[in-house]
Amino acid sequence: GLFVLGEANFSVHGANRLGASALMQGLADGYFIIPCTLPNYLAGIRPGDLSPDAPECEDSRKSVEGRLSDLLEVKGSRPVAHFMRKLGSLMWDKAGMMRSAGSLKEALQEIRTLREEFGRDVRVPGRGDSLNSQIEAAGKARDFLEFAELLCLDALYREESCGGHFRVEHQTPEGESRRDDENFCYSAAWQFTGEGSEPVLHKEPLTFYHVPLEVRDYR
Repeated sequence: GLFVLGEANFSVHGANRLGASALMQGLADGYFIIPCTLPNYLAGIRPGDLSPDAPECEDSRKSVEGRLSDLLEVKGSRPVAHFMRKLGSLMWDKAGMMRSAGSLKEALQEIRTLREEFGRDVRVPGRGDSLNSQIEAAGKARDFLEFAELLCLDALYREESCGGHFRVEHQTPEGESRRDDENFCYSAAWQFTGEGSEPVLHKEPLTFYHVPLEVRDYR
């Protein structure tokens, strides 16, 4: 039931993964692969043994209804698009392909401020007991704000330049990326620990036996 899509799935781009190559893979998966795979999988799943009245189902339903109700009850003055535009510009300017410790710290602070503004001033028209594209968009915006904060936190933690994700403090005299394989050669996952709590980083070391690690050179 786990679908891995986008650049993580099979790397069609080789050494050149910037710009159009990355976009090509995202577009190909988004427009062609997902519609031909995921719906068929979901259509073939049969419900488990839990009844709608089971405690697990009831807890899940109440959690979802509570999140929807929270969005509808804000009744602020700003549409969801306002927050998405601000978040997009913020991430492009301060957490894009060229970022620094200073820009990432600024981004983290501004994202947290934007999340607070979203929580008190977003306007979601319509109701929650019927199909409502506005509440769907608001839910996505809330998720994007949370993910943007985690992305910046991870980028700030990683004190190196790797691939196209460039930290200006970590570069060679020629302006190429400077990796730190001694301290950052691992696969990582951040564990959610609750609203308002710092996530926990889990690491799994990467070991290469046959192909030595080399710095990518775009020149």
